[in-house]
Amino acid sequence: MSSTTGFLLASLLSFGQLVAQPRNFPQPPPPKDVTITAIPGVIEAGAKWTLVWQGNENADGIVGFDGGLLFAQEQTNHINKLDKHDKFSVYLSNGHGPGAVAIGPKGRILVVERTCTDPGGHMGGKPEECKEPTDIAALTPMRKVLADGFEGKGLGRVNDLVADKKGGVYFTTNTGSGVFYVSPSGQISGIGEKIRSNGINLSPDEKTLYVTNGPVIMAFDVQPDGSVKNQREFGKLEGGGNGDGMAIDASGRIFDTANGIQVLSPEGKYLGMIPTPRTVISVAFSGPGKKTLYAACLGALDASGQEIKTPAGVRNTAMSIYKIQMLAQGFKGRAK
Repeated sequence: MSSTTGFLLASLLSFGQLVAQPRNFPQPPPPKDVTITAIPGVIEAGAKWTLVWQGNENADGIVGFDGGLLFAQEQTNHINKLDKHDKFSVYLSNGHGPGAVAIGPKGRILVVERTCTDPGGHMGGKPEECKEPTDIAALTPMRKVLADGFEGKGLGRVNDLVADKKGGVYFTTNTGSGVFYVSPSGQISGIGEKIRSNGINLSPDEKTLYVTNGPVIMAFDVQPDGSVKNQREFGKLEGGGNGDGMAIDASGRIFDTANGIQVLSPEGKYLGMIPTPRTVISVAFSGPGKKTLYAACLGALDASGQEIKTPAGVRNTAMSIYKIQMLAQGFKGRAK
């Protein structure tokens, strides 16, 4: 056996051993008490979070809806609803592993669909055995896949989305630059360069697209046809962490989830942090006057009040949703 062949065999054996090892999924940290510091015009000092929902499966990609919320639940294939009184119900059950929700023109419900790619194997198999491509889909008035690939390649695990007033959808994935646009006519185009994307949103006037890029937020100028130009760094998440879900208020301030909810001005200036009881991944305005901020967070308690935990190698999908009263008002011209 040559030294090269021996090296290759050893490498393959080593790789096989690594693959055979169960994945290490950390448990979400337990809830903690937080103290809210005032951010002028945004939130009062001493404001308190209220727990409104918790469960074994996730609650991702939240969006304001009828004074309450819609949230995606990948493991059950549901879009769930919390009404304005925090009452839970299943709103739609025709999703294929939905991971985030947006609402387009005429109330059309749009989602990113992660199909059977859950890394913890909750969808009936291993992610590498999943044969159904991930996609962007409309669930109402009937289910319709809008995009499941780009330039002959799959989309990977899709992250988040926002719908514009024209009927187009901007969305993010974990592949390549990871940002795409589906036009109202169904044309798909890639956006940006060298972006580690996750959260995405539009300014109130829809002239600027915001995309997280690790510890910073990028901005693009939106053109009349929905395409974008002038990629640039908009602002830094000075509170640390990598950006995730985003919300916009009526003044154009950005609320980005990273180590809490970090608030940036319409000019990209860091204004401060709203700490959360648990690790937050998605945020949305709703409630009376759209002045309630909802936060979807990792981890939850079971019926006995104990922290929900999973065995080694099983991803903990338990999540909690909290709400808090704001001075800031969410943008009323669009659901997200």
